[in-house]
Amino acid sequence: MTGQVRTVDGRVAGRRGQATRQKLLDCLSEMLSSSPYRDVKVIDVARKAGTSPATFYQYFPDVEGAVLEIAEEMAKEGAGLTELVSGRSWVGKAGWQTSEDLVEGFLDFWRKHDAILRVVDLGAAEGDKRFYKIRMKILNSVTNSLTDAVKELQAKGKVDKDVSPAAMAGSLVAMLASVAGHQKGFQTWGVKQAELKPNLALLVHLGITGKKPVK
Repeated sequence: MTGQVRTVDGRVAGRRGQATRQKLLDCLSEMLSSSPYRDVKVIDVARKAGTSPATFYQYFPDVEGAVLEIAEEMAKEGAGLTELVSGRSWVGKAGWQTSEDLVEGFLDFWRKHDAILRVVDLGAAEGDKRFYKIRMKILNSVTNSLTDAVKELQAKGKVDKDVSPAAMAGSLVAMLASVAGHQKGFQTWGVKQAELKPNLALLVHLGITGKKPVK
């Protein structure tokens, strides 16, 4: 853990305190994977971490405050999703590869952080600006790069000028987020994971380039 970690009352936490704080976050993350967010209580998190509720409150104001800490860390990792698009080619076979890499990276990120993303989505849907900002921080990392990709293709005359780069990019990212959060649901429709990725990549490629991919 880098930088200074402070307690709720402003004191700088020592090495042992930082370890305790991180253990509380790790235990909370684990609990969110198996329990509804609203059912997770401070006493249960503390017990799982082998400490007391009083210790929990030294580092976090409540469960929601701790969840926001986890979500912020996840958002920092999510900012790296831009590397799946930024500076990549959308022409020819390279364009198809970019589409596939974006879809795979997006789905993998959502699976890895499924539990906390569900909480973020819930908070954002309920109008909590803190969760909304975190959600948008993740989505913007890809949306901005895709917007630039469409603008670049338009400048080269490869994409119709009538296409709105921001609208197209935003629509595709919203689709990716929705599909990524619904991955288990596709199985009930008889769709295998191996079938989902190439079809989603096809939609992304068509959206950005307006053309069928060269494989």
